Amino acid sequence: MEHGYSPFRIARYFIEKAAASSKPLTPMQLIKLVYIAHGWNLALSKAKVPEPLITECIQAWKYGPVIESLYHAFKHRGNSSIPKEDAEGFPSEEIDPWTSGLLDKVWEKYGNLTGVRLSALTHQEGTPWHDVWEKEGGKDCKRKLIKNEKIREFYSAKLTTPTGSGH
Repeated sequence: MEHGYSPFRIARYFIEKAAASSKPLTPMQLIKLVYIAHGWNLALSKAKVPEPLITECIQAWKYGPVIESLYHAFKHRGNSSIPKEDAEGFPSEEIDPWTSGLLDKVWEKYGNLTGVRLSALTHQEGTPWHDVWEKEGGKDCKRKLIKNEKIREFYSAKLTTPTGSGH
């Protein structure tokens, strides 16, 4: 991927949002929020080939869709809340207004959900992770790529069917 933001830039945005609203944010929540924002970005793009939100691929791991660099950066926190200071060294370039609006909407809709609830949403039958993990051999090879096209299709379908699998 050549376009988009560093996953750490998007993570910083959510960490700062959590700190500003005095809400705890665990590593699991953070990774799922960045993934969900990436999915909605792909779905809402008007481009024939949308620019991804983040510059890193999404992988199917046993416990759901993962952005590997974020996982390794925060795994030492376990289920603890991420302090705002953890994001101070992350990229801080300006986020364009459309993207910041999208991130705000993702925060409003999903920011109150626990990591376990966000994980459950991304594991439901019919989600990109479920398809890759269960139907495309993800559990046999570990860290299998979840293609952006699959993520875009899923979130695009959510635009026209507000109920059903996923979120």
